[in-house]
Amino acid sequence: MTTQIAEFHSIPPARRRLLTVSRWLLQAAIVIVVAGLVVWLGLAVREALARKGIQFSFGYLGHVANFSLSEGLVPSFAGNWLVLEPFSASHSNLQALLAGLWNSLKVALSAIVLCTVFGTLVGIGRLSTNWLVRNLCFGLVEAIRNTPLLIQIVFWYFAVVLRFPPANAASNWFGGLLASRAGVFLPGLVLSDSAGLASWGLLAFAFASAAACVVLRGLRLRLMLLAVTIAAVIAAALVGFPLGVDPPVATRFGARGGFVLSPEMTALLLAIVVNSSAYVAEIVRGAIESLPKGQWEASASLGLSRSHTLRDIILPQVFRIVLPSLANRYISLTKDTSLGIAIGFPDLFNVYGTVSNQTGRNLEGVVIVMLTYLALSWIISAFVNGINARVNGRRMR
Repeated sequence: MTTQIAEFHSIPPARRRLLTVSRWLLQAAIVIVVAGLVVWLGLAVREALARKGIQFSFGYLGHVANFSLSEGLVPSFAGNWLVLEPFSASHSNLQALLAGLWNSLKVALSAIVLCTVFGTLVGIGRLSTNWLVRNLCFGLVEAIRNTPLLIQIVFWYFAVVLRFPPANAASNWFGGLLASRAGVFLPGLVLSDSAGLASWGLLAFAFASAAACVVLRGLRLRLMLLAVTIAAVIAAALVGFPLGVDPPVATRFGARGGFVLSPEMTALLLAIVVNSSAYVAEIVRGAIESLPKGQWEASASLGLSRSHTLRDIILPQVFRIVLPSLANRYISLTKDTSLGIAIGFPDLFNVYGTVSNQTGRNLEGVVIVMLTYLALSWIISAFVNGINARVNGRRMR
């Protein structure tokens, strides 16, 4: 790559500009040809449908849905404010698809965070010096990777989640987590009525300071921003903290308060997290083993323990290597949420099926779902590629 860059800069400026323009023209021509083929295909399909008396239209999205979903939030206006409210049969088909998209996103984003953490731990465990830990992690990875995800989803739903105790005898874990057949209930956040403008301002300042602490460089600057964040949070608490904890309280048919994960979402999330963690574990293990063994030996000669070597030397290099592979895993994980239809979870694909059955607009629905998943994949890819460019660019400097 360095040789190619050097050769490019050795070309005379006029010739270099001509090469650059020709490359851009070639790429523009390819984009135009592809766009033209897509438009031609769309017009051909529309004409074929018109000959059979079928109209290709997205007007049905504004019609009333006339069906309900077990869960899902949709955007709606309350006065001049945009709020999220539970989906109901009086909402439109477009809002139904948005509710399904919301359900898919909350599973996908939660699974991305959890599988990254658990997968990294299992990947490290695969290289543990402890025989029991190493072989347990190996058995977990092999068992998960060699069974279909759909079967795992069904297993978690019927063999685990539906075997939880009934709501009136819900298991209480860690003093605030309730698990029953009605779902998993977590402590939630509520807005304090007594909070004033000063407390909200201090909390916003604390969030901004914490974000700057993550983005900006320099150990001294980060320590200062961290101290400012802690001070702002303490000041907000003294003035009247605007957020409070709402723990769930068990009732006869479920729980009151807190944040609820339905049985279907719980099973789907568990299945995707466990499945993706096995793949992330192999990605991390392969990246660790690709590093020179001399780094371990040099760290040992300096008196560093294995845990310190792993934390301070190995893992920072590993995450620079595995980011492209993790992006592929995250994209696959997001598309895997569509398998929630097997247990009745109202994700985007499941809601599309219901809307299509109600309206008969199967082709239009397929186009919407495909474009939505394509957009999500592009967003994830762009986000991870941006982090990859930033991290590896920093290393090159």
